[in-house]
Amino acid sequence: MTSDAPRTLDILSDPICPWCYIGKARLDEALRDGPAMALDIHWRAYQLNPDMPEGGMGRTAYLERKFGGPEGARSVYGRIEQAVRDAGLPLDFSKIERTPNTLDAHRLIRWARTTGKQEAVVDALFLAYFAEGVDIGDRDALVEIGAAQGMDPELLRRLYAEDADRALLLNEDALAREMGVTGVPCFVLEETYALVGAQETATWRMVFDRLSRGESLGGT
Repeated sequence: MTSDAPRTLDILSDPICPWCYIGKARLDEALRDGPAMALDIHWRAYQLNPDMPEGGMGRTAYLERKFGGPEGARSVYGRIEQAVRDAGLPLDFSKIERTPNTLDAHRLIRWARTTGKQEAVVDALFLAYFAEGVDIGDRDALVEIGAAQGMDPELLRRLYAEDADRALLLNEDALAREMGVTGVPCFVLEETYALVGAQETATWRMVFDRLSRGESLGGT
């Protein structure tokens, strides 16, 4: 690592987005190679389903409505399941009974940044949802996830009871849409360069190499 100030990397993501799950794994693999600069990673709120009822809805009904019936859902999620497994990530779609409203999960991610636990909490949310079928719209489940990563469970309960940061995160989500973000993951480097989608590990290695040599990413 150099002694220069960290480069910023804002990641717009939703913890129920399988491509975000894959995208983080690929980024993490590139980071393990040791990019030649420090990164300040900040996970930002984006809801795939901003109109989802607060209690969520049954997953089967949600998928069939979104993808035009059982066959459409099976076709789309068959491809997604293969991509997740190709990335070497744990997955069990059969355990997922409900598709949640993710605003409270985004609130947990935001609070985790103040304690230096944001990366761990993002990982824990992905794992809970995709591998264990946890309803990550449930506040008790979210408090348990946060506590397992070293956050104060009593503080989390108070924050949820007070609706802390709810409006702020709704505004963050709305601003992303106003700026033209229509899908996630979306990675924004230095508030300038956007990479949309689950980038390959090789792409990240190239990006880090160019940044470390002071080159522009304009052609990325």
